[in-house]
Amino acid sequence: MVGLICIVIAYLIGSISFSYIIAKKIKKVDIRQHGSGNAGATNTLRVLGVGPAVSVLLLDCVKGIVAVVLALYVTNDPFIAAASGLASIIGHNWPIYYGFKGGKGVATTIGVVATLVFTAALISGIIAILSIVITRYVSLGSLIFIIGTTLISAVFNFVFEYPSYYLYFLVVISIFSVWKHRSNIQRLIKGQESKIGEKAVSK
Repeated sequence: MVGLICIVIAYLIGSISFSYIIAKKIKKVDIRQHGSGNAGATNTLRVLGVGPAVSVLLLDCVKGIVAVVLALYVTNDPFIAAASGLASIIGHNWPIYYGFKGGKGVATTIGVVATLVFTAALISGIIAILSIVITRYVSLGSLIFIIGTTLISAVFNFVFEYPSYYLYFLVVISIFSVWKHRSNIQRLIKGQESKIGEKAVSK
């Protein structure tokens, strides 16, 4: 029962949309009706600028970290911690407070996987950042980070020795990410995806 409560709380934490809150505070607008229509840090950058975008990125990361750490502290159960991390991502993507219309969960995912599988996330994160610097495609870097973390965790688990069920959670998170980025993937294939500094393509 305690574990279930932790998972529910994690979902509710994840459902807090900092991009929505900050956009309402600064410009009195619904971030989901501007730019790409996504409630996340990248669209906040396009609509509000660097400062608010960095704030959203960090706060969304913290959501994932808090969800995992809180569950681990309360239950001392890595499985519940992983489930709570997944619940926070689901909350971000489909928030109960905002009609289940949220973001793509990248920043929250960063917080979750960095807490659960730090070394794999760090390696994948470096590769993802390099890809963003080179291509200027944030969506591509996001996918590389999430899928890369999953692959690195699977291939080198004999070194990292993460709990085996972490991989199942990572696979589910990767599937969520691909689904939420499906329109970005289509535009990447067609060469029509927006780069950093360019006007967003509405999803």
